[in-house]
Amino acid sequence: MIEAAAERLRGHARVTPLLNSPFLDEIAGRRVWVKAECLQVTGSFKFRGGWSAVSALEGDGGVLAYSSGNHAQGVAAAARAHGREAVIVMPRDAPAIKVANTKAYGAQVVHYDRATESREEIGAKLAEARGLTLIRPYDEPQVIAGQGTCGLEIARQTAEVEVDGGEVLVCCGGGGLTSGIALALEEAAPSFRVRTAEPEGFDDVARSLAAGNIQSNEALSGSICDAIVTPRPGELTFPIMKRLCGPGMAVSDAEALRAMALAFLRLKIVVEPGGAVALASALFRGDDITGEDVVVVVSGGNVDARIFAKAIDTYGDAA
Repeated sequence: MIEAAAERLRGHARVTPLLNSPFLDEIAGRRVWVKAECLQVTGSFKFRGGWSAVSALEGDGGVLAYSSGNHAQGVAAAARAHGREAVIVMPRDAPAIKVANTKAYGAQVVHYDRATESREEIGAKLAEARGLTLIRPYDEPQVIAGQGTCGLEIARQTAEVEVDGGEVLVCCGGGGLTSGIALALEEAAPSFRVRTAEPEGFDDVARSLAAGNIQSNEALSGSICDAIVTPRPGELTFPIMKRLCGPGMAVSDAEALRAMALAFLRLKIVVEPGGAVALASALFRGDDITGEDVVVVVSGGNVDARIFAKAIDTYGDAA
């Protein structure tokens, strides 16, 4: 399925670069290879899964998704390219730029309250009432397959720079990207081990991996890393991560902001907080990492201007 998704994505998704900076290597104490998915179409890896799922559909019906913004944009862009209606359920506190971008791709946005309403229930009701196909953000086989194409690229690109193994740190919400990359690398480059990165206080995947069963977060909001604040790992994704992934990692919001500043100043890329937690883990939690090389997936660049300015103002001089 991952190979088939890669064929459908050919000519539509970007093969994002694998970047390196000696300045970041010095901070991390090892070579850091950054897979810049913030440069993907729609500004995040979510386009891969959105296109994979929409392009696999039969008929001409519309689609529905729930998302804080990146999956929303990926599905909306794919739906528009395929001539399909798109309805997106988004939290009211989603960054304004993500809401605006989703609407710009032609989708209808339906808002909900993270603290009091269930996006899953709202999405299921809308899908049934309007005859829409629900494309879940991570617990969807074709979405996982699409995200896994990032892993195929990592396997090829690391071989080109003669990196033949190590840890691959992936920003993780529900686990679609993590499980897809892990499946791809299991086949294409089994000497790599995937590990999850999350914000502190919302590290449900790390706790689930440690416990051996699915754990939930007590809070559903409260971190600037909105893109990866999810209630719990997915029912489809967790067994994959449990089988293939190493221990999870977690970083503070402050560390995510500092990683954003460093990514901009040293790699010249714009990263959102949730997309920066894997890089923050590599840079500031190096004692928990083994090997001379670490691969980091920077998963999204759809950052609110105010948050980005805060990252640069606070940590730009120290970078």
